[in-house]
Amino acid sequence: MADDPFLAQEDPAPYKSVAERSRGSGVVFALVVLALILAIGFFYLTSDRREDRQADAVTEAAGSVDDAARVIGDAAKNAADTLRNDN
Repeated sequence: MADDPFLAQEDPAPYKSVAERSRGSGVVFALVVLALILAIGFFYLTSDRREDRQADAVTEAAGSVDDAARVIGDAAKNAADTLRNDN
């Protein structure tokens, strides 16, 4: 049987696939997580500013209404004083 070339050759070892993890994938993952944390932080910081601006706008509008009411009140008082003085 040693003379038979097919039996004398040994089959090569089967190919073993070894999945090695890339060393750079951990760095990429860390950068993605860091970017996500920074984006969330930026969103919360800017939303607080937007709320402050909205509150300032509401306060300013209320102040404008108050000023307008004072002007109308002063005009009404002046008109009443003028009518009183004319009689």
